[in-house]
Amino acid sequence: MASKGALAGGVVGALVVVEATSGVLQGYYTPLFTDIARHLGIHDADINWFEAAQLLLSAIVVPVLARLGDMFGHRKILIASLIVTMIASYLIAFAPTFPLFVAAWALQGFYVVWLPLNVAIIFARARQQPHTAALTRKGAGVIVVALQAGAIGGALAGGQAGALLPLWGALLIPAVMVTIALAVVVLKVPDTGVRGGGRLDSLGTSIMTIGLLAIMGGLSLVRLDGVTLWVVGMVALGVALLAVFVKVEQRQEHPLVDMTMLRSPALWPVIATSALFGVSVLGAQGPLSTFARTDPDEVGYGLGLTSATASYVIGAYVFSLLVGAGLFARISARLTPRTVLIGASTLVAVGYLALIPFHGGVVAVVSCMVVAGLGSGALVAALPAAAAAAAPPEHTGVATGLTNTTKTIGGAFASSAFAIALVTGAGTALDGSATEAGSLSGYMTVWAICGGTAIVATIFLFVVPKVAFTSGGDALVAEAGIDLADVRANPSSAAPAEPSAAQDPRRTEGE
Repeated sequence: MASKGALAGGVVGALVVVEATSGVLQGYYTPLFTDIARHLGIHDADINWFEAAQLLLSAIVVPVLARLGDMFGHRKILIASLIVTMIASYLIAFAPTFPLFVAAWALQGFYVVWLPLNVAIIFARARQQPHTAALTRKGAGVIVVALQAGAIGGALAGGQAGALLPLWGALLIPAVMVTIALAVVVLKVPDTGVRGGGRLDSLGTSIMTIGLLAIMGGLSLVRLDGVTLWVVGMVALGVALLAVFVKVEQRQEHPLVDMTMLRSPALWPVIATSALFGVSVLGAQGPLSTFARTDPDEVGYGLGLTSATASYVIGAYVFSLLVGAGLFARISARLTPRTVLIGASTLVAVGYLALIPFHGGVVAVVSCMVVAGLGSGALVAALPAAAAAAAPPEHTGVATGLTNTTKTIGGAFASSAFAIALVTGAGTALDGSATEAGSLSGYMTVWAICGGTAIVATIFLFVVPKVAFTSGGDALVAEAGIDLADVRANPSSAAPAEPSAAQDPRRTEGE
């Protein structure tokens, strides 16, 4: 009991500050999106483009930083990412033009690596204790609750600050929060001493980066010129490069992404779910905010809220994420982590699909978003913890980083697609005048895509072995019927064996 208390009250207590700050960054700006759009002189749909830029950069840097964390220490890389995020946050407050704002906003995306690095730090500390996977789930649940609490406070504070302060003053507050978080990590988080060794896969990193940029560049051209040969060519080139990336990684001694590890039946559905989950939890934030701010008297749909009142709607949604994250470890101890993942993904699907018929009022929208938020909160906590439990100990940083990488890739692609959907059919108000609001058909497309991807994720999760995520590292691989050393020597042996009678799927580690 004392060891558990030390883990929770020491390292986890300090990391709570970091994740609370991450939550502020994720929630604070959302009620201000419409004000930012008007300040920069852009269409509501264009908000999705600076969201896409941030998510794209995050997708590129997270696997690199996660790998560097395994190589040189998770604490060092956490501090470096905090410094970059702090500088970018101050730049956001004073960026005078759309291009500069996009650049600063993209650099702020370094904060996305905080959660996987923090989970890796917790896992490294928990390895010294019995019941490593259970302690990791508990620690992950605590810091994700802090993240969602920060997002709630951020959403409420952002809305109120937008009403009381000039925009630059309101945008300065998150920068101060990041500065405080940096000081806490420097002073309170010790180095775990865990090092994975190896080197950075520069070839794989370059191929992945160019591939993602080609795909995102092609999608951005759709916004300007529609679907053209250039668009199709760039997207096809990006997909081809990602296929090459997979082949290259399979031949690397120290790959950026361990494809053998990724083929584990306990891990690949988690990574696929993270990508699909990113569509809704990251890509749909902007549309939620702009729909709440859209004036129904002008265009016939929307909630017509101010930045202050919109913050309450967003706060209710984020509060449901907090509840879902807080219940994750407790429910998974009584059922199984796999069952919780399936149930959480189902809730996300139900919540977003219900918005298609039920979006005519504040109560209806909030009710749907609360259902989706409960599932989303559980997934935010469950996915990195599940990945850490499914990976070998020396690759926990990479595995947890992969959940955020794929999540941000899903969010980046979704943000681009949503920007195109929202601008299609938009431009005319009820009185025939021009408007900068997104189209209703575009919002319905957003909700349909979010619900559909959650359904696909639920199907993937049924593939996960029932014994998954109940113990850490190689023990899990053994439970799934795989000898990792044999798989590396002979990839064709990756098929899992049937669990023995002793491997009761209903058994999980106690808290």
